[in-house]
Amino acid sequence: MGRAGITGGQFKGIPLAVPPAIRVTEAKVRQAIFNILGSAIEGARVLDGFAGSGALGLEALSRGAAFAAFVDSSVEAVLAIRDNLSRLGQELPRDAWRIVQAEMTRGLAILAESEPPFDVVLLDPPYASPDGKKALNTLGECAILAAAGIVGIEHDRRTVMPSTIGPLRAGKRHRYGDTVLSLYRVA
Repeated sequence: MGRAGITGGQFKGIPLAVPPAIRVTEAKVRQAIFNILGSAIEGARVLDGFAGSGALGLEALSRGAAFAAFVDSSVEAVLAIRDNLSRLGQELPRDAWRIVQAEMTRGLAILAESEPPFDVVLLDPPYASPDGKKALNTLGECAILAAAGIVGIEHDRRTVMPSTIGPLRAGKRHRYGDTVLSLYRVA
């Protein structure tokens, strides 16, 4: 397993396990995402979709999020997320997180049935896949995003993201090399 580390907050510097087949969000991009989100993370309910190693959700917990849900279909990813959560030790209460092993749209439906809405949803889908746009559609359909919530989706700079998708409206886009973070809010 490769290594990455938490870039800020209470758990800054803790190394994270990353399975070889998973592309982890680069540290500079994670730092930028959380700088953009700023105080929106403090006390927030965060959903880390296409979670991989769980780096985005773990980073949110480190920076003061109250709760993080991790959704990924891969057994290797779920094992890495569990390993990474265990690295945070007893300082992170068991009720501060939940892992759902499921394909993304199914995972969103499972969470919508059993969890309150999320304040922040972070999606890091495989770049060559239409799964990110499907997840955005599902977010609107299952009403899992809080009324004032924000969605951040990472994608390749060549991917054209819609300006509206269901109830979501695109806001700013931030580019970091070949990676773009597109932000959406409920209109």
